[in-house]
Amino acid sequence: MGRRMDQSETILTVKDLRKYFPVRGGLLQTVQAYVKAVDGVSFEVERGEIVGIVGESGCGKSTLARLVQRLLEPDAGEIRFAGQDALPTSAAVFKAFCRQVQMVFQDPYSSLNPRMNIEDAVAFNALVHGDSRTTARTKAWEVLHKVGLRPEQFGRRYPHELSGGQRQRVNIARALILDPKLVILDEPVSSLDKSVQAQVLNLLQTLKNDLGLTYLFISHDLQVIEYLSDRVLVMYLGQIMEMGSAADVSTAPLHPYTQALFASAPSMNPDERLDHPPLMGDPPNPINPPSGCRFRTRCPHAMAQCAATSPPLLQVGSNDRYVACYLYHDLTAMGTPAPRPA
Repeated sequence: MGRRMDQSETILTVKDLRKYFPVRGGLLQTVQAYVKAVDGVSFEVERGEIVGIVGESGCGKSTLARLVQRLLEPDAGEIRFAGQDALPTSAAVFKAFCRQVQMVFQDPYSSLNPRMNIEDAVAFNALVHGDSRTTARTKAWEVLHKVGLRPEQFGRRYPHELSGGQRQRVNIARALILDPKLVILDEPVSSLDKSVQAQVLNLLQTLKNDLGLTYLFISHDLQVIEYLSDRVLVMYLGQIMEMGSAADVSTAPLHPYTQALFASAPSMNPDERLDHPPLMGDPPNPINPPSGCRFRTRCPHAMAQCAATSPPLLQVGSNDRYVACYLYHDLTAMGTPAPRPA
């Protein structure tokens, strides 16, 4: 598992971020409702750490990543990078921000232009940001070496000539050519088989240590999150349910939703087989989420208070644990976790 560097500098601050997508219908295609993809998300990322974001499909992880990367504009909220506002519309400010924050997407094939060879695909970022063709080519060769691809062997190849793991290494190189400080990784290994996943994860860890990078790592694979992350954010229906160190969240999850997620992870021990699923039903419709706590309709510990108001994300204990659950709001120190869902 990754280890959090001894740094106190906050590189990224996200405060009360919101993104609602309009749902249109009728003869005039008027707005009928909104999909609340990200609804009031706040967190910080320290320089040099790896923050993992986990949750079921449709919980808002990828939308949050695109908001931080500025591929989507938020409806409300604040994003600060290295102490500076990251939301101005100035083209110069946006371009400078893009040099510092880069993203690696889930599908390594669709992320690459099939008509560009690997050398040109990696060098393109540097060309867009003002480097000469010679300088961009030199940088492309350097980063290809860093990701374990020999440029003299792979530089003139095209994406269809590479394996999935090699293509993802190319995407990582393309992100690193601008020497960013923060790299957002959106399910970077989900389309790869397990042996290749391990190679790419080890590469990411090596690059992070060698280049002093900071990662925002998004995945639905709990084992990957536990292996790589220093801290974990657990999302459900556009909101954060729990935050804490990867070790604490994986060994002693507090929120009933987090408990169900880890209980549902497959085990290699046949004695730990599940006789019934730890979490029943599908997530509610994000167009019309439940009142109060959004998890209450699937929670075995739901109370009347859960339907009345949404529980705020509050610190529990003194070990940077935060949970949005009324089961813990009366505790002044680390409490006993709620029983695991039956």
